[in-house]
Amino acid sequence: MENIKNMLSFIDGSPSPFHAVANIAQQLDDAGYTRLYEQDDWKLEAGKGYYVCRNMSSVLAFRIPTAVKFGFNIVASHCDSPTFKIKENPQMTTGTYVTLNTERYGGMIMSTWMDRPLSVAGRVMVREGNTFVQKLVNIDRDLLIIPNLAIHMDRTQNDGKKFNPQVDMIPLYSLNKDGKSFMAMVAESAGVEEKDVIGHDLFLYNRQKGTVLGAEEDLVSCGKLDDLQCVYASMAGFIASKDEKAMPVLAVFDNEEVGSSTKQGAASTFLYDTLNRVVKALGGKDHDYRKALANSFMISADNAHAMHPNQPGISDPTNRPAINKGIIIKYNANQRYTTDAVSAAIFKGILNDIDVPYQTFANRSDILGGGTLGNISNNQVALNTVDIGLPALAMHSAYETGGVKDTLDLIKVCEKFFTLKFTKDGDYKITVE
Repeated sequence: MENIKNMLSFIDGSPSPFHAVANIAQQLDDAGYTRLYEQDDWKLEAGKGYYVCRNMSSVLAFRIPTAVKFGFNIVASHCDSPTFKIKENPQMTTGTYVTLNTERYGGMIMSTWMDRPLSVAGRVMVREGNTFVQKLVNIDRDLLIIPNLAIHMDRTQNDGKKFNPQVDMIPLYSLNKDGKSFMAMVAESAGVEEKDVIGHDLFLYNRQKGTVLGAEEDLVSCGKLDDLQCVYASMAGFIASKDEKAMPVLAVFDNEEVGSSTKQGAASTFLYDTLNRVVKALGGKDHDYRKALANSFMISADNAHAMHPNQPGISDPTNRPAINKGIIIKYNANQRYTTDAVSAAIFKGILNDIDVPYQTFANRSDILGGGTLGNISNNQVALNTVDIGLPALAMHSAYETGGVKDTLDLIKVCEKFFTLKFTKDGDYKITVE
């Protein structure tokens, strides 16, 4: 259970994408990786590991094999989750109540954010002369609450309610309109003066701690399980893996929950720019980069829907994954997921070789499902990709539930995957060794 405790600690310390990337960077530093910066020249050496961040909310890490081979084994996941973002000029007063103006980030289950302790985390930008500096912010205490309307005031509450985010989902900050301003509290958390804060990206987060539960202690519940469960498992497998035959790449992107179309999202040039620079820093040319992609493979890891215990009819008739019964391979005829016969066969082969079970997921044909970062990143870096996930209940709730064994299985899969070599022969043969 040590890995589960470590995962819950990692998630607890990652209340925003900026904190998640800072925590990943710390783990990589501790493991001996060297940090690179996009604005600098890169000098890379065989046998060493490196990482680079963009916007401090996405990170790519890689290792150079001792015998340099141009081929990439990539596991990609995302570090953002649905939440509420603090607007500019956030403070509002109604009578003696002080509330904060917010807007939705991603597609959350709004009701799950009500009647629970919340706080704020993210970053602020501070000007120091002609330099603009980023500071992380985490107001690490129970600060806010979004109160529900009492049943006495709305007898239809249990008949289904449509929530208005500008009316129903506004968090309560204070009962004293003359008390400390919200931005003063943010500045204090960042260790700066309020007047020096000239920009911010701040988000609400659920203060409830993650836990292991169930009669057999085989369930794990936590906020941001989607997708920090996959982030942690892929990072743990990446750091633990050894004796690679190709180039292992850990990719963690921001902004998947809002479409990935940002400078640091999966639709950006971040992955292309980094891999291309790596090839050239090692003496390769453009054609070496393109050849490398043909001998590469990506696992796009984003949590997947388990069959619900109370609503089994929502699941597909024949693809009904369960928690702790195996890694889920995700399929979609319209390519919302990248999985095809080639990538599925290769991934199943890897799982079979290390005795890790798998399941399959597809939406009911009358229910539109969500996409993920695999097919989006393939627009910039096209390579064989399989979309997978760990089974989860209440995805996009403020508190989600998954499996202990599933987490450990993905760590095992990633540790093995990062050591493999993929070789394409002609159009139809791919050797995995």
